Amino acid sequence: MAQATIGRWVWRGCVWLVALACSGPAATALLAADPPRPNKPNIIIFYADDLGWAETGCQGNRQIPTPHIDSIAAGGLRCTQGYVAATYCSPSRAGLMTGRYPTRFGHEFNEMARTGGPGLPLTETTLAARLKPLGYATTCIGKWHLGESAACRPTSRGFDEFFGTLGNTPFFHPERFVDSRTSNDVVAIEDPAFYTTDAYADRAVNWLTARGQEPWFLYLPFNAQHKPLQAPQKYLDRFPEITDPDRQLFAGMMAAMDDAIGRVLATVKARGEEEETLIFFIGDNGGPRAGTLPTNGSLRGFKAQTYEGGPRVPFLVQWKGRIPAGKTYDLPVLNLDVMPTCLAACGQPVGGGAQIIDGVDLIPYFTGVKSGRPHDTLHWRFGKQWAVRSGDWKLVVSNGGSGSPELYNLAVDLGEQHDLAASEPQRAAELQTLHDAWNAEQAEPLASPEKKPKQDAAKGKLEPSET
Repeated sequence: MAQATIGRWVWRGCVWLVALACSGPAATALLAADPPRPNKPNIIIFYADDLGWAETGCQGNRQIPTPHIDSIAAGGLRCTQGYVAATYCSPSRAGLMTGRYPTRFGHEFNEMARTGGPGLPLTETTLAARLKPLGYATTCIGKWHLGESAACRPTSRGFDEFFGTLGNTPFFHPERFVDSRTSNDVVAIEDPAFYTTDAYADRAVNWLTARGQEPWFLYLPFNAQHKPLQAPQKYLDRFPEITDPDRQLFAGMMAAMDDAIGRVLATVKARGEEEETLIFFIGDNGGPRAGTLPTNGSLRGFKAQTYEGGPRVPFLVQWKGRIPAGKTYDLPVLNLDVMPTCLAACGQPVGGGAQIIDGVDLIPYFTGVKSGRPHDTLHWRFGKQWAVRSGDWKLVVSNGGSGSPELYNLAVDLGEQHDLAASEPQRAAELQTLHDAWNAEQAEPLASPEKKPKQDAAKGKLEPSET
């Protein structure tokens, strides 16, 4: 670390000397663009929406190239057992932003973020709000889905700027769109060529280009790959061999998202900040049951289920010079770990306060400073569905199952095909005890399908339950 840092600044010093030996505007621009900066990493979180576990190239998909996403794995770690703490869009984001199980504070269902819903509780502190006092510039570009009221919008929750939608949206003519540079109010997007994924890349590149010496945090939660299936023709033209029109649209959406990520990564490289930037690429939940033709590979289940296909997601981490590159990390990690990992990287570890932080700093595990599992147990609750994983054993009640707790050994049965609850009653009882103790700590949902938020007066209807 020390040698890499010294080497980087020696190289920059040489560039400065060359610039001083030159004359004209080019030298002036170089000097102005590369001032000294604090020793805190920049942070990028790419959060994909409804992305199937096996849909990226580095996860085994050979039909749809994703070279830029794959480059994050090549330059860092691919976590083969990456999870999110909720199997649905809004609760997943609530956990990511807080480092806490969303069920701890009643954020269990998407109804929390729909029109009239309470949004992310104001008692919770987001990663952006924790980074602001540390001198970070912060922006959210993409799908927010953590509340629509003024108090819950990104610029009230630690972000300097917000460019994106408050919830789920079409890709063309997006709904409930906000550009906080002009107003925090919703605006209509009339441009027929406006495509969210491309527009988010444009805004992210522009925002990064304008950054000075302060550290920065870019949160880019795409609405890709969420339905509706929409993509510009230029992306569809890359897949003439895919004859199924829905699958071709899905591929075009993937290509657009990968290109967008590539543009952001190229901008970071052009700024000379690759080794100073901690990068995450994570899916918000597994692929849905229908609508976008997801591939969860050998996993059983889908989004909104507690089988592996619901919470198990692509999970990539890169921090060049600080964590290994081009390798896999094969123990379970959780999206709740992102917040404490980022803060520890800034020299501001969290924990010990009144609120329980369920995530952990992953860097010591990635570097080998700490051995063992980052988490002894993992938990999920989504209404009547629930699961607990301890070691390689998982006890689960999920839609599509028997209705009773089922026991699986994920080390030998990743597809959850062989229920061992009857043959391993003692182990099943132990996991049931773990779940019961954790469940007793969780809050009642603040909004749910049974406690629906108010009707959207503008549209005369509630959002569909599958969003």
